[in-house]
Amino acid sequence: MAPMGIRLSPLGVAVFCLLGLGVIYHLYAGVISSRIAAFRQGRAVDLRELLAVSVEAAAVGGREVKRVREQNALEEKSKGKTREGAKEMLTLGDLYSHRKMYHLIKSTFPFVKVNSEEHDDVADQESAVWDHVIPEDIRHKITESREVPAESITVWIDPLDATQEYTEGLRQYVTTMVCVAVDGEPVIGVIHNPFTGYTAWAMVGGGSNVNARPSYNTQSPRIIVSRSHAGKVKPFIQEAFGNDTVILPAGGAGYKVLSLLDIPEEKYEKADVYVHVTYIKKWDICAGNAILKALGGHMTTLKGEEIDYAGSEANEGGLLASLLVNHKALVEKLPNRENEKHN
Repeated sequence: MAPMGIRLSPLGVAVFCLLGLGVIYHLYAGVISSRIAAFRQGRAVDLRELLAVSVEAAAVGGREVKRVREQNALEEKSKGKTREGAKEMLTLGDLYSHRKMYHLIKSTFPFVKVNSEEHDDVADQESAVWDHVIPEDIRHKITESREVPAESITVWIDPLDATQEYTEGLRQYVTTMVCVAVDGEPVIGVIHNPFTGYTAWAMVGGGSNVNARPSYNTQSPRIIVSRSHAGKVKPFIQEAFGNDTVILPAGGAGYKVLSLLDIPEEKYEKADVYVHVTYIKKWDICAGNAILKALGGHMTTLKGEEIDYAGSEANEGGLLASLLVNHKALVEKLPNRENEKHN
């Protein structure tokens, strides 16, 4: 007797096929959705982790800056001239610091845009690698994570701020800096002095390891300015605040911001306001801007405009920085004139 065959009606065949397609669809959809989730996770950046990497980057860059200076192996050269015709210096300290800082950040957060003052195509074969440990002081101050899309982030690094002073042995002015901007707004700032080991950091809306001083004098303020442009800015300052205003010439934008803070280092001068009347690069000022903003302060153009850190490297509008004072009133005191520009 021949075995009985199993026959499916056309309807049964259709149901069977649909069920099979459904299983395949759900399996396929699950794979795709998991890949999308993994992709998105890779593009989401935890700002607390990025702060930890920024602090580490400033420190590893600083070690290169210090090593080159102490070995007296600067090999300094001019990489061009400023708008005023002065030489713009480059040393091995700048380059080696750049390589360590840039590659540490990019290897940890490959989708994040990083802008550095220096441009060097040499790959650092001994690049530092983040150990994924968040320092205790950051964990204590910032207890919650905050994720943002990598595409919204621009990191600005200054591998060696105050290169001219660095070549002159004026070590107190030298810093390495990292700033994180989200949608053009400064959110994380790190300023590190390689020769004292002091590091100031802050996250807007998160926390910081530094504070503002208890009070600032706006009636007779001590105003810190660039030592290379002190003569140019003096008439501007005196017109705004009077002929008896104390003007403190200093090197390095990072140092000038530190002078506004309540920090224990004796070598830092104490200033009430920071003024820069000409062109300045954003990697010089972004970290300080973030720290001041986190502490309730302000850093704007001389006209009181916020500075956008998502676009070009240039800030053409000068600079006014303050803490715990009426910033708008300071802006209104400034002379209304067209700002001179320099590199």
